[in-house]
Amino acid sequence: MMNRLYLPCVLLLVASASFSCRSVYEPAEYEAPSSPGVLEAGPDDPTREIGASYGARSRTAFDLPVQPLSAEETEPLRISREDAVMLALQNNRSLRVQRMDPIIAGTFEELERSAFDPNLFGETSYSRERTERFPDETLEVFSDRRDSFRNRFGIQQRLPTGTDVEAGLSHTLTESDRVDFSQHRVRAGVTVTQALLEGRGLDVNLAQIRQAQFDTLASEFELRGFAEALLADVESTYWDYVLALREVEIFEESVELAGRQLDATRERIEVGQLAETEIAAAEAEVALRRQALIDARSRVEILRLQLIRYLNPEPGEDAWDREIEVVDEPSVPEVDLDEVRDHVQVALALRPEIHQAHLQLAGEGLQVVQTRNGLLPQLDFFVTLGKTGFADSFGRAVDNIDGDGYDATVGIRAEYALGNRQSRANHRRSRTSERRAEESIRNLVQLVEFDVRSAYTETLRAREQIEAGAATRRLQEEALRAETEKFEVGLSTVLEVSQVQRDLLESQIAEVEAVIDYRKALIDLYRLEGSLLKRRGIGGPGDRDLPSGPLREWNGRNL
Repeated sequence: MMNRLYLPCVLLLVASASFSCRSVYEPAEYEAPSSPGVLEAGPDDPTREIGASYGARSRTAFDLPVQPLSAEETEPLRISREDAVMLALQNNRSLRVQRMDPIIAGTFEELERSAFDPNLFGETSYSRERTERFPDETLEVFSDRRDSFRNRFGIQQRLPTGTDVEAGLSHTLTESDRVDFSQHRVRAGVTVTQALLEGRGLDVNLAQIRQAQFDTLASEFELRGFAEALLADVESTYWDYVLALREVEIFEESVELAGRQLDATRERIEVGQLAETEIAAAEAEVALRRQALIDARSRVEILRLQLIRYLNPEPGEDAWDREIEVVDEPSVPEVDLDEVRDHVQVALALRPEIHQAHLQLAGEGLQVVQTRNGLLPQLDFFVTLGKTGFADSFGRAVDNIDGDGYDATVGIRAEYALGNRQSRANHRRSRTSERRAEESIRNLVQLVEFDVRSAYTETLRAREQIEAGAATRRLQEEALRAETEKFEVGLSTVLEVSQVQRDLLESQIAEVEAVIDYRKALIDLYRLEGSLLKRRGIGGPGDRDLPSGPLREWNGRNL
């Protein structure tokens, strides 16, 4: 009875091993180091840990439905800064292309896991052999022809422990022209081969799967960085568009003012209060203002096209011609910056490049594990067990499988390359690459801190320029009023009044530019610290809680 259960038990063993190993190589997630900017030497380096802190990968922020601009709409598109950001995240074609990279990278995880999938195999063959024999009894040569039909099938699998398991059933039918009966041979067997040195252990055999998982996560962090850069570009372009519209308004007012000045000059020339030579300066000033207005309108058109490009019109449609009206005014945001070191800590926690660098280091650590194992000689233990039944029919051969026929093989197979230069070179290269990755992180941390501190300084400068620009504009208005009064009493010339008007024009534009520059400096600071998506309430891969303190209390509507 026990012998009859031999084959089912073997197949059950293989199936059980197949399902049990799945839990071993279930996708493991990258555990971000507690302090991404700090390296810890030795085997306890947190970048080599596999955990579940990123088990829930957020892609929802980049999977919004596409809503391209419609050419059928004739009304101007009225958008706020928030509207522009959301439309870009929904529709931007570059982002839609970039979103496919993590999906493509994820397929390599499946490819690596497929190495441990059970494999069903089957084989059927036919062979014929003719031999000549010379028995001692008769001393007569005779020929013997044998036809053999062989069928074999089974299941085989490689386990993450470095174990190869194969279970199968074979049937061989042999016929001879010297006998009237056929011989059937049925064998059920299992072979287990276990690596004892090279190729042994989960760390080595799961390294490629974990590397593929790290590559997938790295592509997600790259997507986050791309999305943040896109968001920064959209917001900056939006504010540049606001500035350009305001410049057009200022230049239109200046053209109108220069025109009134030209009319007043002509009137005074007619009554003899001014010399005719003054008319040239007034006309030249009008021409200069019109030139500046043409340039300003051209800048508005270019920025309008850039915004539409970010918001994604349908190909071949006339959405490119749709006008854009902005809702937000160039007001000064109420933002209290924290200490620069707090912003640096946020950058070390959130910057996608930091996480990608640590993933690179973790991948190099996996290569070291593999190449270190490759230094070992190959030493495999194998065992083969089989039960065999013989009869003149297939059915009887199966019934006889519980008889005395069996086979068993146990052995050890060894192999080692003298000198092992290839493995040594691979291990030396992987160790050097790991050290290079460590140094790259240290260099990247320094660059990130430099970027954040530089952006922080620029933000402070831009904020201070707002009040200075407003003060300059007020003084220029007073200067123009005084110069105009002098002109009216004949103590000034058209050229002097025009120069003061140009100074006022420049100060008006500089005042608006200061506000826009401050907003753009904030955008750049948040982008360089990796918090721009988070500050806009948009989720993505790599989201983490920020350090305690005022940075956690921001209000996105004021940013």
